[in-house]
Amino acid sequence: PDIDHPNQNPYTMRGTPPQPLKQTAAPPLPEEDGSGEPLLRASTGVIIGGGLRKKAAGVRPWLLLDSTGQAQVVEAGKHSIMRRTGLPARDLRILDPLLSYPSTVLGRERAIVINLEHIKSIITAQEVLLLNSRDPSVIPFVDELQRRILRHHQAVKSQSPENRDGPKLLPFEFVALEACLEAACSCLDNEARTLEQEAHPALDKLTSKISTLNLERVRQIKSRLVAITGRVQKVRDELEHLLDDDDDMAEMYLTEKLQEQLSNSSITSMDEQDGSNDANIDDRHPIENRQEQLFGGPHLLSRGSHGTHTSIHSAVSKHLDVEELEMLLEAYFVQIDGTLNKLSTLREYVDDTEDYINIMLDDKQNHLLQMGVMLTTATLVVSAFVVVAGIFGMNIKIEIFNDQVHGMTRFLWTVGGGSAGTLFLYVIAIAWCKHRRLLE
Repeated sequence: PDIDHPNQNPYTMRGTPPQPLKQTAAPPLPEEDGSGEPLLRASTGVIIGGGLRKKAAGVRPWLLLDSTGQAQVVEAGKHSIMRRTGLPARDLRILDPLLSYPSTVLGRERAIVINLEHIKSIITAQEVLLLNSRDPSVIPFVDELQRRILRHHQAVKSQSPENRDGPKLLPFEFVALEACLEAACSCLDNEARTLEQEAHPALDKLTSKISTLNLERVRQIKSRLVAITGRVQKVRDELEHLLDDDDDMAEMYLTEKLQEQLSNSSITSMDEQDGSNDANIDDRHPIENRQEQLFGGPHLLSRGSHGTHTSIHSAVSKHLDVEELEMLLEAYFVQIDGTLNKLSTLREYVDDTEDYINIMLDDKQNHLLQMGVMLTTATLVVSAFVVVAGIFGMNIKIEIFNDQVHGMTRFLWTVGGGSAGTLFLYVIAIAWCKHRRLLE
């Protein structure tokens, strides 16, 4: 069977699978690296000897967006991505969906690694590689990213050499980085806003009526609040770390570094041509060649001065360009900091509600304790009357039990006097407790 070359397999952003193209001749097999896995492939298997082989370990589908806005799905392994982007293996582990890594933005020599919330991508000077493009939450981001890349490509094409002095366009990697930051910050802000809309009614309902159901709702809201606050804090700390380090920001200027490499390669080629001409001259003047090798000739001096001038110009340009990236990062730092402040305000509202609930519970507990004191006092004085009743219930012979001497009248006076005395003792005990501020 035939397979299609990945560069000839377009990908539509609405989920339509790529259509295979008919070929008259069998295409060459994909290039392999040292581990034996293909660099890029568009099918689920690799053709080896006319059969299908299962996908190698670590091979995942990647969505490739180039600088013109064209998109296609390719399958590549870890070593293939390392060779394509120049990233080490430890940076690729940050994008591994099986591992849990905090929000990270890394600038490397040839690529930027983005791990922000649901966005896991690698940005180079000419393309964007998305790892989880099939995730439903990533599809809107992919559409927005493709629209931004298309607008950037059209703006670059429409900018003629005569209009270079006009408004400066952002490099390709900054356009993609801005889309990633905006998607991550907007996602967190929407979650914070949704949580805020759910939290206020639940907290107000809890203050009006303390019940198990209301307490469970508030507990779930507080758990979500702690989780989203941690995620927002990690993104904010990452942006703050980038803003505090100019060297990290300078590493993200991939287009500028690529242009410098191209200019240096052209200068090197010109120097090699000059060296070949100098070799011809040295063949004709061996004595002068020997003097230049010993003491340094004019060519060495000119090359050193040219290299110094290039490094100074590069440092100055990076210093100026860092301000442009710094303004870009500051805009989203302010946005994520506002989201964090919103969550902090909500956290304070939750804490205030908890304090109010604790005060209410303490007040009810105080009322219950006061009631317990009053009941205990009543039990004590009633016990005194029970003692009197117990004494009169003894099997003894006294004149008070003789009906002919005293009768029912003396019994009623005894019971009434005991009850009045018990009530008097109770009033005295309550008055003493209030005097000692044991009761309100």
